[in-house]
Amino acid sequence: MSHSIKLSWAVLGLACASSVGAAPIINYADFSSTAGLTLNGSAAQVGTALRVTPALVNQSGSFFATNTVNLASNASFSTYFQFRITNAGGNCDSQVPLTCGADGLVFVVQTVGNNVGGIGGGIGYAGIPNSVGIEFDTWNNGAFDNNSSNHVGVDVNGSVASLELAEVTEADMTRGDVWNAWIDYNGSNSLIEVRLTRSGDRPAAPLLSYTRNLALDLGTSDAFVGFTSGTGSSFANHDVLRWTLEDSFRPIDPNPTPEPAGLLLVGTALGLMGWSRRKGGAARA
Repeated sequence: MSHSIKLSWAVLGLACASSVGAAPIINYADFSSTAGLTLNGSAAQVGTALRVTPALVNQSGSFFATNTVNLASNASFSTYFQFRITNAGGNCDSQVPLTCGADGLVFVVQTVGNNVGGIGGGIGYAGIPNSVGIEFDTWNNGAFDNNSSNHVGVDVNGSVASLELAEVTEADMTRGDVWNAWIDYNGSNSLIEVRLTRSGDRPAAPLLSYTRNLALDLGTSDAFVGFTSGTGSSFANHDVLRWTLEDSFRPIDPNPTPEPAGLLLVGTALGLMGWSRRKGGAARA
């Protein structure tokens, strides 16, 4: 192989590296395999989804990465996932229009272990200490839920009385749509942001922002990360469809495009390879 072709391959490798970037520490395009995860309670693999709770009464389920993740940068992390809530049934709350199906899903960072919390309004999270949970709550539990049956909230240390919550107005989360969620925590300024939409494009503005030093809640940088859910007399299937997590503050684009510089390098490399082959062919003629 000529020196110029070797150089071209080197440039191509550099271009690919600059375009793709570092791999996330957790990356499930779907859950056709649950390797690396521990399922608890009623959680089960269903096709290519991970069903945290089925549409049955009084369920509690969770799944966490089997091994801890080291969140060394002041507990910073970025995660993106898709979820869907289907087959809502049972009792309906007093919202107008009536909302049926409960109780929702919680993304959890915790340091205790692979476990699961309370059923119903506990959303599988209640009672887990040294933790932070971002709840996607689909049941009106009264004043501490701001009388809302469709909201996201920041929970800590196993309490579902959210420190901050925001109403989801785009649509009811129990209607069977696929939702895209982004949660980013920047430990350098203690800011946590939550984005949620049915569109695959990451929203520019967060639905919820809240400032809190999560490193103090966790107490250590080694944490179990995963999801919990719960049902009561109202229920639904709570499925996680896809999940990516970075162990630092690095907001995730689920549909990345190559960086312009990377594309330029790829073009240069391919051009050099073509030129080298033509030159070699001319020399042999």
